[in-house]
Amino acid sequence: MSIWEYANPKKFMGWTTPVLPYAFGLAALCLIVGLVWGFFFTPDDYRQGSTVKIIYLHVPAALMAINAWIMMLVASLIWVVRRHHVSALAARAAAPVGLTMTLIALFTGAIWGQPMWGTYWAWDPRLTSFLILFLFYLGYIALWEAIEDPDTAADLTSVLCMVGSIFAILSRYAVNFWNQGLHQGASLSLDKEENVSDVFWQPLVICIAGFVLLFIGLVLLRTRTEIRARRIRALEARARRA
Repeated sequence: MSIWEYANPKKFMGWTTPVLPYAFGLAALCLIVGLVWGFFFTPDDYRQGSTVKIIYLHVPAALMAINAWIMMLVASLIWVVRRHHVSALAARAAAPVGLTMTLIALFTGAIWGQPMWGTYWAWDPRLTSFLILFLFYLGYIALWEAIEDPDTAADLTSVLCMVGSIFAILSRYAVNFWNQGLHQGASLSLDKEENVSDVFWQPLVICIAGFVLLFIGLVLLRTRTEIRARRIRALEARARRA
């Protein structure tokens, strides 16, 4: 059986029905454990004090904001190459979730930055590229809403997604590209020396897992909604022609 058969709208609705409760249940479990552990059972940082604990919201949200756009890029490329409608609907479904993650990252970053940098905002390379990514999210959602024909909307939003991916990459690696800027380096890295202390790292990984599972659950749920909406529009169009 080809993997594409699972993306058939009917089969997609079928296999996602039992998956959704597990995705949301595991997400809730990871978030409760990670956030309670991180906020109440980890010490204050010797430099940042208790403000360091915002890492358990800021880092997972920022990570998912970037990866949500990458997921949209992959889905958009599948649409362009294979003209698979579920992939286009999945990209559309992921956009509001990614936008929300970006807002959380920007908001928590401002709260974190004020006591650390003395300002809520600085035109730091990573912060600036993240703000531009947020604007691309807004533009992507607006473009879907502005075009009536769904295939044309999918084509144009796919192009926009490819362009916006530049800023998704910059948001992730801006600190490596430019030495200047206030933003610190990566909190997690394959290089052990760059990771935060284990006392913060362990609950942070659990929080990241919770955000990933939450993202998966929300995208699957919203994709199901988009499939239903597409069916309704098709039935309405058929009724008008009858």
